[in-house]
Amino acid sequence: MKEKNALMLSDFLSYLASERGLARNTLLAYERDLQIFCEILEKEDCTLAQEDDLIRFLAYLKDQGYASSTVARALVAVKVFFRFLRREKRTEKNVALYLDSPKMWQLIPEVLTIGEVEALLKAPDKENPLGARDKAIFEVLYASGLRVSEICGMNITALDDAFVRVKGKGGKERVVPIAKAAVDAVDHYLASFRQAPKGEEALFVSSKGKRIDRVEIWRRIKFYAKKAGITKKISPHTLRHSFATHLLENGADLRIIQEMLGHASISTTDRYTHISQKHLHEAFKAFHPRP
Repeated sequence: MKEKNALMLSDFLSYLASERGLARNTLLAYERDLQIFCEILEKEDCTLAQEDDLIRFLAYLKDQGYASSTVARALVAVKVFFRFLRREKRTEKNVALYLDSPKMWQLIPEVLTIGEVEALLKAPDKENPLGARDKAIFEVLYASGLRVSEICGMNITALDDAFVRVKGKGGKERVVPIAKAAVDAVDHYLASFRQAPKGEEALFVSSKGKRIDRVEIWRRIKFYAKKAGITKKISPHTLRHSFATHLLENGADLRIIQEMLGHASISTTDRYTHISQKHLHEAFKAFHPRP
């Protein structure tokens, strides 16, 4: 750790011990959290940190597999540390002032980069029944941001050339725009490989011709993630999170994303502003990276 940062951390810990009376175990935990923060920061002076640096630090902890409670505690440590620096007039701005509460960080999902999404979508072999089905499922997940339960519940009639109609939580129906790449993948699957008993309405079926379940989709996405060389811990929900984050990064309005995801509250959608690695910028003509 840089000497200046080490000195400020030492002063902070002394303040916590003498004036705040924190327990030794808490002090040690704060010290570990802030030592990692200073190393990740890679700046001689931690008072030069920006809000993006703080978010990057918390995202790093999550990527390293730290428990949600540990990430939440690290957020508290950072907030208290910068409040101390501001109080001591060592910085003019408390960059941690507007970071959300620890509760929000317990909910931060894993997100794939666009490159990782592309690798995952290319992993299934679309020239065999399982591969064609799985590719269609993944394309729809990423193109529409649907929940895996909504994918499982989809019937053949739910999809047209531009929209998908689904029933979300509480039986509430919504219509979501869908990318052409997903429609093409579904058409290929339906035309060439879907085999189901007469009267089976499910769009996506298992090898036995029955409606696919969420466990099977979870198992298949794990399989293809490994095949694609993706080391992150992902699930079908990861594509939903990636869909929302990539839209936000490319300028989509949060209210539009809320409607597409089927969130009852904007506060649920708002967490994606903390995942995004970019600031909101001018809206692009086409928000989605796979039009």
